[in-house]
Amino acid sequence: MNKDLTDAEFLVLGLVAEMPRHGYQLEQVIEQRGMREWTQIGFSSIYFVLSKLEKKELICSEKPTRTKAKKIFTMTDAGHEVLVSQALAALREIRPTYSSALLGMAHWPVLERGQALEALRVRGEAVNAEMMRVEDILMDKQPLPDFVEALFDYSIGQLKAETEWIARTLDYMNTKPWI
Repeated sequence: MNKDLTDAEFLVLGLVAEMPRHGYQLEQVIEQRGMREWTQIGFSSIYFVLSKLEKKELICSEKPTRTKAKKIFTMTDAGHEVLVSQALAALREIRPTYSSALLGMAHWPVLERGQALEALRVRGEAVNAEMMRVEDILMDKQPLPDFVEALFDYSIGQLKAETEWIARTLDYMNTKPWI
């Protein structure tokens, strides 16, 4: 059994671990907690992910007794082991992320100075707008469990760090010759 989970599998497995749920309930929790602000999972992929987790024997489903009843998914012991292992690894390890800004900077030599600095200034405005949007979502979703608050705080902290980096970089680049 492959123990490495995709981010979507990891997310869904964790939600099933909280309590047995059917696919629509998973969608409701994802929406209520604003989870799409920090992970990519579409409504249409939830059932696909549930099927993959079931094939890996990390969850199992109860056959509905009524014809219109929804299939309820429950975590298996193997699923619990994988979830704990992957959660601990995710907290301990750094996984690199690759921003398009890095590729843009790698190609600054083909840009005119004014173009590059203006593009970075516009990016700064976009990052500030995104930070305000995420902060608004956080306020609208209240009250949230502490761990969900921490997820939003992490995202906001990342955006603040990028805002500060952009300001420092613009200041620095405005004082240096363009080579």
